[in-house]
Amino acid sequence: MFAPGQMPILVLSQNTKRDSGRKVQLDNIRAAKTVADIIRTCLGPRAMLKMLMNPIGGIVLTNDGNAILRDIQVQHPAAKSMIEISRTQDEEVGDGTTSVIVLAGELLANAIPFLEQNMHPTVIISAYRKALEEAVEILKTKVATEVDVNNVGQMTDIINSCIGTKFISKWSGLACQMALQAVKTVCIERHGTKDIDIKNYAKIEKIPGGAIEDSEVLNGVMLNKDVVHPRMRRLIENPRIVLLDCNLEYKKGESQTNIEISNETDFTKILEIEEKYIQQVCADIISVKPDLVITEKGVSDLAQHYLMQANISVIRRVRKTDNNRIARVCGGTICNRTDELKADDVGTKCKKFEIKKIGDEYFCFLTECVDPKACTIVLRGASKDILNEVERNLQDAMAVARNIALDPKIVNGGGAVEMQVGYELNQKAKAMTGIDQWPYRSVARSLEIIPATLIQNCGGNTIRMLTQLRAKHASGDHGYAINGESGEVVKTEDLKVFEPLAVKVQAYKTAIETAILLLRIDDIVSGSKKASSLEDGARQQAPQVTEESTKE
Repeated sequence: MFAPGQMPILVLSQNTKRDSGRKVQLDNIRAAKTVADIIRTCLGPRAMLKMLMNPIGGIVLTNDGNAILRDIQVQHPAAKSMIEISRTQDEEVGDGTTSVIVLAGELLANAIPFLEQNMHPTVIISAYRKALEEAVEILKTKVATEVDVNNVGQMTDIINSCIGTKFISKWSGLACQMALQAVKTVCIERHGTKDIDIKNYAKIEKIPGGAIEDSEVLNGVMLNKDVVHPRMRRLIENPRIVLLDCNLEYKKGESQTNIEISNETDFTKILEIEEKYIQQVCADIISVKPDLVITEKGVSDLAQHYLMQANISVIRRVRKTDNNRIARVCGGTICNRTDELKADDVGTKCKKFEIKKIGDEYFCFLTECVDPKACTIVLRGASKDILNEVERNLQDAMAVARNIALDPKIVNGGGAVEMQVGYELNQKAKAMTGIDQWPYRSVARSLEIIPATLIQNCGGNTIRMLTQLRAKHASGDHGYAINGESGEVVKTEDLKVFEPLAVKVQAYKTAIETAILLLRIDDIVSGSKKASSLEDGARQQAPQVTEESTKE
């Protein structure tokens, strides 16, 4: 039993906590929606560009969702979560970064009416999770179609769908060809599975100057390096290449070293020891008869002299990632000590080593390689800003080619797949009887944000065109999509816009899981306080304790 006056106080406390939790959830949704609205205009072939200014005064012009969100500064924790999902999407599949943000923002916005009607977030989350499982199943079983990886025309159409909305779309034929060639080069089959590491083994090198049409995929590796000695050879046919991960100079102590010299001849002895060490290191290298030595560390003047006398060219201070690529293309092994060098470690699969001067810079080319498993993509363009945007676009194109090579299934683009999945989810919702059917239906409604955004971005009549598209799919004809150029409803076979299944599945998973995560938050608690504020609080409390103790 409660004493008089106790029950209302308890009820008020619970309602206050519930209202506080709902306020935090609505605040999180508003923050997430703001982030989604920023890049909503960057979706589709009529996408607008964003001008980003970084703190040091640099300017970036792009419509790449991940690049935009990577550079903007936000304070709200929910907004930071939205930015993280863009990075996750980019790292996992390399495309669909704008779609996933727009979809997550719409899923959260559609949850607002349920929260305002006092529906518990757990019910909404349960419905969202069930809808996600159903949507992924529909994508894999009813929507996706197989694609022939060896069909160059079909692969080009798929990659062209990705870069058709980008700056590089004007040179789409060249970009598709380069992306396919790069992915094919770095692909390695092991035990029946494919390993395609475009991040580490398909390096993009940007050289300002020339035209974009001059860009190419090298059958080997290019480095922004020159030989260490002017008299070393700059052109070698069929070079024998030694790769090192050690200094070709006297080893310095790892900590402070003191040497006491009591005799005037002792200093000469120290120099002799150093010279003897360098001589031995060079002798170890010369013993395997290389034509070219590439090391990740430094090369002393004395070592340069000995190697130059042996007619060996040397390139120093190469990045670890570059050295790994060179090892792949020339068939060599990277050695950590010169005394461990063997004849088998020498790379012989590269047929040509050449130093070229382009503009004011010297570049080292290792080309005409036999079955290289790494490559370098040389991009030419008018300015650094253009080259940076072309690089971002080409990374997306390579990611699409890689996704198709690993999982050769595609879905129709232009909002067709969203409308079809939404229709299927609505059909399944008719069999549901509980309260969770309404959040479940809202997922189907949220998917319509993709075609709606495509219509908006090209200036079309959103309500009319979306109603027309909805009617087509409601009649069971799922072969219709939105033409992102004109905003009209067209047949998917006429549109020829495709997306890899892997990108679409990842986008749905990431968007819905993020919406669930933000809906589960009912409070934001700061984990740190300034020391001064803690001291002030202690001072304010101290007098009260003293007065109470005095009264007692």
